[in-house]
Amino acid sequence: MKAAVATKDHKVAIVDKTLRPLRHGEALLDMECCGVCHTDLHVKNADYGDKTGVILGHEGIGIVKEVGPGVTSLKVGDRASVAWFFKGCGHCEYCVSGNETLCRSVENAGYTVDGGMAEECIVVADYAVKVPEGLGSAEASSITCAGVTTYKGVKVSGIKPGQWIALYGAGGLGNLAMQYAKNVFNAKVIVVDVVDGQLELAKSMGADMTINSRNEDAAKIIQEKCGGAHAAVVTAVAKAAFDSAVNSVRAGGRVVAIGLPPDAMSLSIPRLVFDGIQVVGSLVGTREDLAEAFQFGAEGKVVPKVTMRPLEDINDIFDEMEQGKIRGRMVIDFGSKAA
Repeated sequence: MKAAVATKDHKVAIVDKTLRPLRHGEALLDMECCGVCHTDLHVKNADYGDKTGVILGHEGIGIVKEVGPGVTSLKVGDRASVAWFFKGCGHCEYCVSGNETLCRSVENAGYTVDGGMAEECIVVADYAVKVPEGLGSAEASSITCAGVTTYKGVKVSGIKPGQWIALYGAGGLGNLAMQYAKNVFNAKVIVVDVVDGQLELAKSMGADMTINSRNEDAAKIIQEKCGGAHAAVVTAVAKAAFDSAVNSVRAGGRVVAIGLPPDAMSLSIPRLVFDGIQVVGSLVGTREDLAEAFQFGAEGKVVPKVTMRPLEDINDIFDEMEQGKIRGRMVIDFGSKAA
């Protein structure tokens, strides 16, 4: 089978690989498609350590082709996911308390184990989430990572219907966060970015307020116009966005960090104490979160913007990603079945 693997020179090679036989509890997916995530770029560039030879990809959707012994959660013909949260230990305090993504023995697709950017992929059946009818495979691939990550972030923010939420970053993640905040949680949404085109798209999709923070003080405007946001979710990867988000929320507000800039935040401890501000991190989503995120996609409440590309384009896609040229999600097409 063809597979996209990380190489020593920080590129991606398309190679032929033969998969091992299935073990107990595993299933084999005939891959339909796999989205390309910014985390794949980090893995390819060895930003998190040398992963030479690993098959990339954690936004995969495939059809179950074969199941191993002991599998009861999937059957041949099911559509299922290859997600960043590939497997937990199943018995630690995090796995048994609904926080399985924090498992200290977690395995991650396309990073610590082979991922879904290949014609076939082996998954642990109990950790592969089924895709509901009514949701196209290409759209589901984006929800598998970008969608569930932003859905979980908005969920963690504690936002309630009619309250104001500030979303920092209007790219692939931010666009989905806006849809979940608006269409699922019924919040009033402020979108902050530095690119006018992204803000125009957000406005066309229902954002109640848009602010270009390159030209304006977003936190000041949010405080003046709505008394501060009740919550803020940051998908941007700039330190300034995190600092602004903390200053944008009202007393008792919560800031949820999703983006991963290399810098440290500037936090006023007295303000955190006197105003009761909470700053929390949110890491992808659990299997239950993904099932919920898929369902909202199937209901049409969230529509990812995707572009199908052949596997051979993978290095070009990463170049475009580094140059900031990508709008929406690039998705590798492994066959005509991908919708």
